[in-house]
Amino acid sequence: MSGEAAPLNRVCVYCGSSNSADPQLLADAAALGRALAAEKLGLVYGGGGVGLMGACALAAHDAGGEVLGIIPEFLVGRERPLAKVETIVVSNMHERKMMMYERSDAFVVLPGGIGTLEEIVELLSWRRLDLHAKPIAFYSPGGFWDPLFALLRHIVDANLTPPDFLETYRVAERVEDIIPALRGMPEPATVAPQTIEVA
Repeated sequence: MSGEAAPLNRVCVYCGSSNSADPQLLADAAALGRALAAEKLGLVYGGGGVGLMGACALAAHDAGGEVLGIIPEFLVGRERPLAKVETIVVSNMHERKMMMYERSDAFVVLPGGIGTLEEIVELLSWRRLDLHAKPIAFYSPGGFWDPLFALLRHIVDANLTPPDFLETYRVAERVEDIIPALRGMPEPATVAPQTIEVA
């Protein structure tokens, strides 16, 4: 319904898989996992048991939350899925990203590396093309994602992307503000959910 927040049941979390991440970021990822479980929101994530994604998934599971990991076969040995978490092994990265998209009602972007950046830019592109209207929230502690936001503002200022694109996501600087940011985003009247085909 236009102007009202769409219901949320499952939230996809994009984040880093490096165990070398700042311990505070790992703690923040775990805090988000617990918050999702407390709000009865299922977690969909990249399926690994390492880095921020492992911290988030393990915390959500241990707090009684629903957790679904989706991982391509070639990453199973490298990212070591959690045995206690339901995990679907897929053929490739494209299948992983599509299944994560299809199983989720909203998206949270935690700090991450090039893989996280690639995933969220594609999701934002789909949003720009009116292929979906699912809420997107960045967790940007200490301005982590500010360089990306500056780049997005730059392409808007260059008239290469319309200004209303900057309203397609929200930014939270505290973990406790992430879920409210998602729930506070109204569903645009002009966007109807569509099937996205990925080669």
